[in-house]
Order: sequence, then C-alpha cells, then structure tokens
Amino acid sequence: MDFKHTKLANGLNIVGEVNESSQSAAVGFFVKTGSRDETAEINGVSHFLEHMLFKGTDNLSALEVNAAFDRTGAQFNAFTSEENTVYYAAVLPEYLNEVTDIWCQLMRPALRDSDFDMEKNVILEEIAMYEDMPHFDVMDKARSLHFKNHPCGNSVLGSSDSIKALSAAQMREYFSKRYSPENITVACCGNFDWDSFCKLIEEKCSSWKPSSATRTLSECGGSLEKVSIERETLSRQHICQVWPSVSAQDERKYVASLLGMILGDDTGSRFFWSLIDTAIAEVASVQYEYLDGAGAIYSYIRCSKENYELVSKTIDQELEKLFKDGITQDELTMARNKVLSTVTLKNELPMGRLIEVGFNYCYLGQYKTIEEEVASIKAVTAESINELIREFDIRKFTQVILTPAS
Repeated sequence: MDFKHTKLANGLNIVGEVNESSQSAAVGFFVKTGSRDETAEINGVSHFLEHMLFKGTDNLSALEVNAAFDRTGAQFNAFTSEENTVYYAAVLPEYLNEVTDIWCQLMRPALRDSDFDMEKNVILEEIAMYEDMPHFDVMDKARSLHFKNHPCGNSVLGSSDSIKALSAAQMREYFSKRYSPENITVACCGNFDWDSFCKLIEEKCSSWKPSSATRTLSECGGSLEKVSIERETLSRQHICQVWPSVSAQDERKYVASLLGMILGDDTGSRFFWSLIDTAIAEVASVQYEYLDGAGAIYSYIRCSKENYELVSKTIDQELEKLFKDGITQDELTMARNKVLSTVTLKNELPMGRLIEVGFNYCYLGQYKTIEEEVASIKAVTAESINELIREFDIRKFTQVILTPAS
C-alpha cells in the first residue's frame, strides 16, 4: 500500500492510501469539530449541522443528494462525536470520483431556514429517543459528570432546551468558523488513482476560504464524583464508571486499550468472570476512548436493583486486586490477540482503513501502516499496563447510576 499526502494552498489536507489489489475505494471528509468546540448556548450544533449537510446545496435538493448516492450504489453516512464530524462513503472504484464530487458539493451546504426549522424537530425526536435508552443516557451523563468543566463533557446531541433555542444564523456562523479548509482532512483508501483524486479535490475545494478554527487542549483528571438518579420507568440498575486515561497523542493508548479489554471484554475478562459468569449482572463491558489531549475508560454495567450492593462490592474488590497485583501475562496475551484480530479484520477493507488513516492524520499529522499498528500493540507489556493502573489509580472513578424509583 502506498501512502500519499498533499495540501492545498487554502490549508486543506488530502491523504490517501492506494491499494490496487482492493475491490473498492472509500472516501471521507474528516472535520475536526464536535461538541467540545461548542458553547453551552449552541450545544448540539455540530450534530445538527451534520444532518443539515444532507439537505443539499443551492444547486442540489435533499432528494437529488440521495438519488446521486443511490445511483452509484455507495454505502454512505456520517457521524459526529465530541471532537470530529466525519462524512464517508465506500464505493466501487469506477464511481469514486462521482461520489467524491457529491461530498465536495455538500461540504458547502445551503443551510436554508426552511430545512433548519424542519430538521430541528428530527433532532428533538432523536434526543427524546436516546433519553429513553438507559444505556446511552447513563453513559452520556457519566461523561458530562466526569469531564464536568472540561469541554469534552459537552453532550454531542445537546439538550432539548439548547436545540430549541438554536437559530439558523448561529449554525451558519459556527459552520463558517469550523468548516474551514485547514480544519478538514480529505482521506481516500483502496483502489483509486491518486492524481485524478487530487485534481478533483483541487477543482472543487481550492476556492474555500480559510478562517481560524482553533481548539484548546487540556488534560482531565475527572471529577471522581458519584451520583444516583431515580427513574420511574426503569426496572434495572444502569451503572457507568469513568476513569481518566491517556490521550490520542500518547503512545500508551495501546496500553489503555488492552487494559479495557482485560477489565471488561465480553468474554474472558475480569468483569465477565466476576459479574456475568456469577449471574449477578447481565451486562459488564469496558472500553477505552482516546481524545485530543485527553482520554477516558468507560464501563457499563446492568443489574437488578437487589444485586447492586453485591455488584458494587465485587467491582471494588476487582479494582483493588488489579491495583495491588496487576495483570498476568496470560491476560495480556489473550487481550492482545483479541485486539490484533479486531484491528486486522477491520483494516482488510478500505472502509476500515479510511477511519484509521483519517484519524491518525487528524490527531497525529502522520501516517501509520497496519504493520506499525500491529507492532505497537505487540510492544505492550504487562508492566506497562500495571504502570498505567497505578498512575491513574484504577480504584478511583466517576460514577453515575440510573436506578428504579424506590
């Protein structure tokens, strides 16, 4: 696979990984903006804006946008997180330029008032839908409590109040600042012609005017607060714990990822054997999430209200044991093999490579091959995981519980 990179005069980065043996190609526009870049007044605007791009441009209606994607057979979508908004499509190589052309046009949307007013109702319905999903709700609340005054604590969806108060003019102002070319990376992976791809991007995007899209980075040790919230509609206890961890820029992110696997993988983890196998909890998972300048490890546990005290005691015992004794070599080997399998399988497809290549460039400004990724995972030692456990003190965490009303 051959890595390529160029930058337009306006600051737009173009990266590519050419693999002529692939049967498909994937293209993505990685916009370095998300809920952490919002103020309380416009919380939720990044995700709302993602929806609005699909409403079309001055020359394309929403119907025409969908028809254009459908005509090529593209598998396309977008997602918004705390710090990125990504628009992507996987397609047959012969349709790559056509699909890329569509995305280039959509990156400069109309943002019509009529579309804004209609889509606002869709966003409000989505917020209500997720509030009815305890798993999502408890993790969202735990993230906000953990990061508290840190911008990574902003909700991606926003609140009903912030979305209702948001105006189309505020969205257009946010768009003009954050969707600046120097804040966007265009990535392509798979079977494609680099020169042709770059020529198209330059034709369509070189006229975009740059602006200043900055982001302040800071670490976060977490609030370490614990709250319990009663809900009349619940029948089960939903628990989320959050530990501070290393950032996207820290090579120890591979260490943190393996720690999460050892602690709360679906099978064979510490939480699986102590909580699931013993039948005192129904779900017990743990995952690491790296961020720009910060990081966190999240757990999600579901159990009956009657079992909560036993679950809580068991978790404390597991964390205390982990802090004192560390992990075993067998645990590391098993977790490493699981992560390596996941990474390798995902990266066999251009769509999987697209996300890896795009995020590596957005966060690190560099390219990392599959072989280098695998080597970084293999380089993790039991001692490096144990050092991370002690540095961040795995016994201390932020916690939110959603519990049935008494």
